[in-house]
Amino acid sequence: MTAACERQRRWQSVKRVLAIRLDNLGDLLMTTPALVALRASLPQSHLTLLASRAGAALAAHVPVVDDVIAFDAPWVKRPAAALEASLPLGQAEAQLVARLAAGRFDAAVIFTVCTQSALPAALLCLQAGIPLRLAYSRENPYELLTDWLHDTEVPADGMRHEAQRQLDLVRHVGLQADAQRLMFRFRVEEALTMRHKFEQAGGDLTRPYVVVHPGATAASRRYPAERFGQAAQALVDATGCQAVFSGGADEAPLVAQAMAAMRPGSAVSLAGQLALGELASLIAGAQVTLCNNSAPAHIAAALGAPVVVLYALTNPQHTPWQARARVLNHPVPCRHCLKSVCPEQHHDCLERVPTEAVVRAAQELMDAALPGVPLHPASPCIPHPVTALG
Repeated sequence: MTAACERQRRWQSVKRVLAIRLDNLGDLLMTTPALVALRASLPQSHLTLLASRAGAALAAHVPVVDDVIAFDAPWVKRPAAALEASLPLGQAEAQLVARLAAGRFDAAVIFTVCTQSALPAALLCLQAGIPLRLAYSRENPYELLTDWLHDTEVPADGMRHEAQRQLDLVRHVGLQADAQRLMFRFRVEEALTMRHKFEQAGGDLTRPYVVVHPGATAASRRYPAERFGQAAQALVDATGCQAVFSGGADEAPLVAQAMAAMRPGSAVSLAGQLALGELASLIAGAQVTLCNNSAPAHIAAALGAPVVVLYALTNPQHTPWQARARVLNHPVPCRHCLKSVCPEQHHDCLERVPTEAVVRAAQELMDAALPGVPLHPASPCIPHPVTALG
């Protein structure tokens, strides 16, 4: 028996699988094709997701996952709120090892971007007694991983997409699926509550609308908020659509700045009001969504909804996957900087994208779309319980 056949045999016999993705919501969304491959290849297995608290919110919308453990890892950049709420270093990790050991997992798959190390998570899995451990690694992991792919990727033009990277990882042990789209499901109840909030904010459910989401976790990935407002006003004037702004409660100032660039009464704001499934239902019913390289871009891709993405050139592999999308930026020599704040202080990769280009891209997508469909629910799904650690 060849090594590849033996490896596939071992993995196809597992019954309890731990999938680990510890960074942002958008990164986890781009991992959903690999999660689908795990489920399709191991239909009788139990699949648990270990994710950051932000990422864990997605588990209720990915029906291939059976349950989820939330853990904010100290080797991954954590938001200030997570740092404030975390246990002392070492204590949370010890609790996680005990939780994983109690789960009696047969295998763990550790998903990372090319600039992250999987070895801290691999060590915890080893300590928890998980016999099969799969990940990418730049150096020889020796006994930390039982199965691994040598990671030679660096951020560069033409590199493979993040979704493909994770599909290639699970394919290394013989696990794959025909479907490769991102996955996101929201419930009928979430569509209905979104509709209620939409009306309460002053929106008109009988009119088509565009969604504008000006936020992103990193300042380097934000198109100027006032430009989002200018583009939204131009679309309102050209199409008669409503403009609906979304974002977290912490992004309300950005939304206010964008709306200040519009005529009074031209837009409504749902910033800070929508749960994740409600945001998805809003995006699903929009004529088009305008956003930065952030989670809404990947939600739109998963739903097959049209999206214009103002895509900063900080890293190249996170564009919308298999999406009805237009990706806009301006070429700069400092591309692939991987920085959260523009190190050159000019932000040219986004600042030099004219508002007219945003409007034109949105109109192209709207013109190419099928006849509009009113706000609607997608396939229902059942939420999973979340166990939080740390």
